[in-house]
Amino acid sequence: MFKAVPMVHLQTIILAQDERDVLRDLGELGAVHLTRAESGTDMVSPTPAERVSELARYELIRSRIQELRKSLEIPSVVKEIELKEMSLEDIEVNLRLVEEKSSVLLERRQHLLQRQKELSATLERINSYCGFDIPLTGLDQFSFLHFVTGNVPQQNFESLVKEAGENVALIPLSQQEKQQAIFAITTREKWPLLEKLLQQAGFQHEALPVVEGTTVDRLSEETEKELKELSTELEVLNGMLKTIGAEYALPLSEIELFVDREYQLLDASQKFSRTDTTVMITGWIPAGDIAVLERHIKEITKGRYILNAAVPDASIEEQVPVLLKHPRLLRPFEMLVSAYGLPTYREMEPTLFVALSYIVMFGMMFGDTGHGFVLALCGALALTLGSSQKARDSGVLILFAGIASMIFGMVYGSYFGIEALKRYAIWHDPLECDPMRLMYGAIGIGIIMISIGLILNVINHFQRGDIIGALLDKFGLVGILFYWGTLILLIKGTAIKSRELMGVSIIFFLIVPLVGWSLKEPIEHFLKRKKGEEMHGRGGLLGAFMESCVEAFEAILSYLANTISFVRLAAYAMSHAALLFAAFMLAHVVKDFPYGGSIWSLLIIISGNLIAIVLEGIIASVQALRLEYYEFFGKFFSGNGRPFEPFRLAQGGNKSTQ
Repeated sequence: MFKAVPMVHLQTIILAQDERDVLRDLGELGAVHLTRAESGTDMVSPTPAERVSELARYELIRSRIQELRKSLEIPSVVKEIELKEMSLEDIEVNLRLVEEKSSVLLERRQHLLQRQKELSATLERINSYCGFDIPLTGLDQFSFLHFVTGNVPQQNFESLVKEAGENVALIPLSQQEKQQAIFAITTREKWPLLEKLLQQAGFQHEALPVVEGTTVDRLSEETEKELKELSTELEVLNGMLKTIGAEYALPLSEIELFVDREYQLLDASQKFSRTDTTVMITGWIPAGDIAVLERHIKEITKGRYILNAAVPDASIEEQVPVLLKHPRLLRPFEMLVSAYGLPTYREMEPTLFVALSYIVMFGMMFGDTGHGFVLALCGALALTLGSSQKARDSGVLILFAGIASMIFGMVYGSYFGIEALKRYAIWHDPLECDPMRLMYGAIGIGIIMISIGLILNVINHFQRGDIIGALLDKFGLVGILFYWGTLILLIKGTAIKSRELMGVSIIFFLIVPLVGWSLKEPIEHFLKRKKGEEMHGRGGLLGAFMESCVEAFEAILSYLANTISFVRLAAYAMSHAALLFAAFMLAHVVKDFPYGGSIWSLLIIISGNLIAIVLEGIIASVQALRLEYYEFFGKFFSGNGRPFEPFRLAQGGNKSTQ
């Protein structure tokens, strides 16, 4: 529960003739995280050229299938698909048949859509000028008159009419988006004056299309008629294409499944080292699955294999993929951990601690029995009705958060914020008690979480064999001594002073940790130099000492800031109660309204509770997660683990036998 699933490193050598069958079986099992094999003296890594070429062909086929799906609007087949063995030649023939059958129709549809787009743009340009039978032979061809079409801002139109005077005819047309379409007519002599006035008014020219022998109204009618004809033809074309899509939906899905699996097999085989007759497969597998895997390989190869499974040592810890497995109740909290990152293979796995601390912190900030019941009900619905595993896991998380809120609601005596029920509180409402006591409780939770983080960090260092880090790291044993010692001096300072132990306590709890922190980097520098290791980014022993001093100062600040940060638990508990209090205060005021006062009062109470549930629920969940990530994880958790990604073949239903 506190560690990742144990892994073993797999190395198996099989005959080249068995490679495909073994690899396909690995893909069906989905239990091996394949890795690229290191080249040995007798094994070479390059993939045969014909396989590279075959991969490229499969990639091209996949893109052709996707293009057909898109153009013919073929959805993926939902029902189970039987896997059928095919040859590349048969696949090419079948795809070519579909492409030839649909290409003419698709080209025609593309042409019609382009024409439809052009006609729609033309219609949009001229619609504003319909009703005036404006000729489209070219408005600038008249000898004595000058015509202008375009748009002017609505607020400038009236002033433009006044300034233009009697020598200009300004005909207002349609209005769109605060723009007034106009048709302006003036004499050739007055044209420069009109242009100047239009420019001052913010006029935007809009040239009409030039079509000999017709007018705006006639062109509009002809365009609408052609658009209707295009729509009819497009409808017929789309129907024909849908018929083709329905006819070939299943065959294309069968081809796609086969191609996807073959591509995966070929792509995976590129990781293997090989000779002319043998292939070496390497990867990681959960220790509990190795017996099943070996039985499968033995059956497929008829005993012609060599298999070696080795437990990883500390030198390759960072290469080991991490697989987390938890009971169903802890799985939602595993999502919270994974969102930050995965532990490395030997790091302590914090899901259980996150589960306990998260629901406690959320409940403390969101303490109301009524609100918690609403959350728990939503969580139960998501758990029972969720269509995906993620939705059901989220339901478990919300259910636990709701239960924690109900428990803290009983402690606070908060039931939808109803004042009359506060007397049943186990303790006090957050606004009615001494706020310092609530803050001390919040800080107490912080001290527990930070202490657990420090202990886990020490364990992690010891497991990696890093004795100096376990002892002298800022979150190591001397860090624990400093943190707990400081707390003891603050809490029991008077008693220690009365027994004349203050000087000894300061030396033991403060001076010793500071000296230990200051010596950590110089000791590591000395040991690495003694082993002949290269020193990067350090200015000798003095530089290492200065670096340690800076880290010591940073450690003191981080302990103080991280502990005080948990005060937010009390602050948000009080803000939750204050929001409900404000809602009931406002409801009390409007209750005395002469018309519908009681109804308004009830609506305010309901609205206030809904706002508190949504707003405070989001705030509490985010703040609890922030405390987990920064104040807790920051002490011990790297989040640099590699996820376990087993090789799995695409599944389409029943497997067929060759």
